[in-house]
Amino acid sequence: MKKYLPALGMWLLFETVAVSLWLALGKVFYLLNFSYIGTALALGLALYAAGWRYARHVVQFAVGLYMLVYLGLICRENMQIEGFWYYLFLGVFEAAVIHYAVAKLVGPLVFGRGWCGYACWTAMVLDLLPFKTPQGPRRSWGFVRYIVFGAALAYVGALFLLHVPELEQVMWWSFIAGNLAYYAAGIALAYKCRDNRAFCKYVCPVSVFLRLTGRFALFRVRVDSEKCVSCGRCAQVCPMDIRVHAAPDPSECILCLRCVETCPKGALRF
Repeated sequence: MKKYLPALGMWLLFETVAVSLWLALGKVFYLLNFSYIGTALALGLALYAAGWRYARHVVQFAVGLYMLVYLGLICRENMQIEGFWYYLFLGVFEAAVIHYAVAKLVGPLVFGRGWCGYACWTAMVLDLLPFKTPQGPRRSWGFVRYIVFGAALAYVGALFLLHVPELEQVMWWSFIAGNLAYYAAGIALAYKCRDNRAFCKYVCPVSVFLRLTGRFALFRVRVDSEKCVSCGRCAQVCPMDIRVHAAPDPSECILCLRCVETCPKGALRF
């Protein structure tokens, strides 16, 4: 039963958030929303613990499609980073603001960059591409994420300063255009770098938030130095180019756990 404790812990965390927001804001939507996401994540962790290798991908589509199709396309809420700035500027603590606070600002203190591995609707598509293990060197393009981050903030700020009418409609089309641009850039970069996660490493503006608090993550891959023989196999299979055996960086780790599966000495644990 010990191997299922991370799944139980994740479920309890999201249920706590769900109930707290429901009681604080009086909207049952938050109870259902975070209960669904927490249950999907917990189920995925439990299936992985039981030995099902595709568990993470099931969670990616269960959560990613819910965020993209239901919240984004049906409910017409911009869940991208520009949506976060938009609602923040409006002074509205709901929608994308709550999503970012839970999943990408405070949440990484618990599960690090796990959002990227289990819930991102961009990565759920990129992970289907053929370069699951990076086949080229790590590029020094990480500065691009800060440019995109600043551009999103400047874009939304300009909309308010210029008093652009019908901002809700503008943000809706921004969500559509932004997602198409992310998918196009992500796929192009994957084939250029022969690396499915190139977009996550170099371009994704959300990683600015995730890396900030993710370094303090409670749930992370840990190395037993007494068992580790520094064979480097974990680093070879890591989609984020982390030297797991030497210095595992929780602010980069997406918790795919391929390193744990690969380690011949059982020196890695989650």
